Amino acid sequence: MTISEEALRALERQRTVEITTVGRRSAQPRRIETWRYLAAGRFWLTGSPGTRDWYANVVAHPDFILHLKDRDLAVRGRPVTDPDERARVFGEIVPALDWAGDLESWIAGSPLVEIEL
Repeated sequence: MTISEEALRALERQRTVEITTVGRRSAQPRRIETWRYLAAGRFWLTGSPGTRDWYANVVAHPDFILHLKDRDLAVRGRPVTDPDERARVFGEIVPALDWAGDLESWIAGSPLVEIEL
């Protein structure tokens, strides 16, 4: 999947996004607001430690819609489970969040999905 340079710039500017995933059990669309992060030159979705329905939906159905203010992008999610990759990515994301708590809890218990454009 590729997106235009204009869409890429829009994604770089907009941290709060909405995503529509396909429910893993219901197969129905599920739309939520979340934050996207930039680390290692790529875009990511994550959240504080804990389980998330959106993450389970992306694991089951990787294709989803990323909603920006002025456009919708068809993207694919790549769940990240490799401990070394998780440590690298969270090592960039978590220190910038003054509310995040400790890095180790994020590595151990937070969902992490790369947004493949």
